[in-house]
Amino acid sequence: MSEQYRGGALLAEVVRSGFVEGFHRGSAVVLKTDGSVLVSAGDVESPIFPRSANKPMQTVGALRSGLNFNDDRDLAIASASHRGEPFHVARVRGILLNAGLSPDALLTPPEYPIDPEARDAVVATGGGPTRLLMNCSGKHAAMLVACQQAGWSMDDYTDADHELQRANRRVVSDLTGCDIAATGVDGCGAPLFAYGLIGLARAFLRFVSAEPGTHERRVADAMRAHPRLVAGTHGPDTLMMEAVPTAMVKGGAEGIAAVAVPGVGAVAVKIDDGAMRAAVPVSVAALRTLDLSSVKVDNTALDALGTSPIVGAGRRVGEVRPVWPTA
Repeated sequence: MSEQYRGGALLAEVVRSGFVEGFHRGSAVVLKTDGSVLVSAGDVESPIFPRSANKPMQTVGALRSGLNFNDDRDLAIASASHRGEPFHVARVRGILLNAGLSPDALLTPPEYPIDPEARDAVVATGGGPTRLLMNCSGKHAAMLVACQQAGWSMDDYTDADHELQRANRRVVSDLTGCDIAATGVDGCGAPLFAYGLIGLARAFLRFVSAEPGTHERRVADAMRAHPRLVAGTHGPDTLMMEAVPTAMVKGGAEGIAAVAVPGVGAVAVKIDDGAMRAAVPVSVAALRTLDLSSVKVDNTALDALGTSPIVGAGRRVGEVRPVWPTA
């Protein structure tokens, strides 16, 4: 595997008032159910940081380390980039309370909610950024409880050499089938592992294909059963899982999107300039190269995610639309 991501192909165009004013380049891969490549674009082998798309694997790492969550809603929020809506905050607070832990034990940076309405509500009541409101607090709460239950130190659980993070590294390598090319620090402070985009698609396919009762299947089932815990009321991951209820979907910063549907296949996308406005439509177009006839699909809802709006004077005047894969 090359140690440097080489950049991608033309994946989407930006159209304003009928005029193409820009483009998004990146890489994408579509896997069949047997893991073979149906179609790809750009560099899908060289390592990237998949950012929050790693979260389901980190949840598996906690489970393999002995984490015991009886309520699968806790697994969903552990795998989430939550929006800081009240039901998100309550779920994370409950995980900590049940373990006798304070939100002060979280090592997440203090932030406001991602959801605009939730943020406005915090500001309106005189509140400010907190560790609990940060979108990765569910993952960090699960990490804390896993350390507590394993008898590991809890004040340094984000250190790359911590027992939990070494377990996470093994899980990522196992599920992706890739060597870890680099270790970085994610926005939340937790370690982040680099590997090829094809490995991300391969891992998601393994989640939805796993046997019932396995750690991977439990995480996949929890995310699909509780998509609003994963990405909020209006997040694109939520909307895609609601449009295709058997799909497991997780995005990440810097233009990452990953989707897998059991019995259908998997998709992974990386937009080079980090724009989610392109990552989501491209992932929808890529998903539609697979045969979805065997699964329930709300085509109207899925089509709505197939472009991102371009706005002028408060109204839609164009769109970001995929130009790959071509028909």
